[in-house]
Amino acid sequence: MTSDAAAVLDETAYTQRRLVTRAQVLQAGYSDMLIYRRIREGRWQRVLTGVYCLDGGTLTDEQRRVAAALYAGPDAQITGPSALAWYGFRTLPASDEIHLSVPHETRCRSNGFAVVKRATAMDRQARHTELYRVVSPARAVVDTCRELRELRRVRAVVAEAVQRFRVTPHVLDEEVRRAARSRTAVVRRALDEIAGGARSAPEAQTRAVLEASSLLAGRMLWNPQLALPDGTRLPTPDGYLPDVALAIEVDSREFHLSPEDWARSLERHNILGRHGVQVLHFTPSFVECQPDEVRRIVEQAARLREGWRPMSG
Repeated sequence: MTSDAAAVLDETAYTQRRLVTRAQVLQAGYSDMLIYRRIREGRWQRVLTGVYCLDGGTLTDEQRRVAAALYAGPDAQITGPSALAWYGFRTLPASDEIHLSVPHETRCRSNGFAVVKRATAMDRQARHTELYRVVSPARAVVDTCRELRELRRVRAVVAEAVQRFRVTPHVLDEEVRRAARSRTAVVRRALDEIAGGARSAPEAQTRAVLEASSLLAGRMLWNPQLALPDGTRLPTPDGYLPDVALAIEVDSREFHLSPEDWARSLERHNILGRHGVQVLHFTPSFVECQPDEVRRIVEQAARLREGWRPMSG
C-alpha cells in the first residue's frame, strides 16, 4: 500500500466521519483481504454491509446517519424518527434504526440498523447536507406516524410539528394524501383534531374526553376569542363553555417554551377569573390516567355554574 493511496483513503474517511465504503477502500488501492485483517485486528469495524468505520467504539448518531446514507446510496433520503431527531423534535418514538426512503427502482434492502423502504415519489422538499439528505418535516412526521398505532403518540408528534416547527395542517394533509391512505387512519384523526383547534396533544386528548360526555358534547368551544361587552379582548383558554362561563386549561411546563411563558399563562388565568370565568386546570398526566374523573369534574362544575351572569368590564 503506497502512502498516496493511504492519504486518499484518510481524506475520504475524514470527510465522512471516519466512515468509508468497500468501493472507496478498493478504489484507494486496498484489497478485501486487508479489510478482513483490519477488522479482525479490531482496527476497523464493519457497521453495515460494505460500510466500515476506521475507528473502534460506539457510533455517534451522526455517524449512524452517514453510514446508512453511504449504504443506501446517494439518492436515499433519511426519514421517520431519525429525521425528526435531526430536526430537533422532542416527541420521538424510541428507535435505534435509521429509516431511509429510496427510489422504487432501487434494489437496496434493509441491513442492520438501516431500514430501507421504496418510495414511488421521493420528497422534493428534502434538505441536503454534505453527506446525506433528510426529508422535509412534513414527510418525516407522516412517515413516522404511519408506523405508530397509538393515537396519543401520533397526536404528540403532529402537535409538535404544528406548534414548534410551524408545519401547517394543510402541508401535513398534502403528505397524508400522497400516502394514498396507506396506514394513515390514525394520523388523519390527529390532524383533524389539530385542524379543529387543538394546539397540543394533551389538549386534543382532553377534547376527546369531554366530547364523549352527553352533557358537554357540542357545547365546548376550543381556543375561542373572548371579549368583554365593551370589546376588550380577553385571554384565550383551551376550552370554553359559553353558557356557563367555564374555561378548561391543560397545564404543563412541557408545553411552554420557558418559565416566562408559564408565568404569562398563569396571569391569563387570573384575568379570566377577575371577569367571572371559572377556570379548571388539568395536567396532561391526569387527563391520560383519569379521563373519567376529568369528565366528571367538568360536568359537575357546569351544573353548578347554571345561571351565571355575563362578563362585564
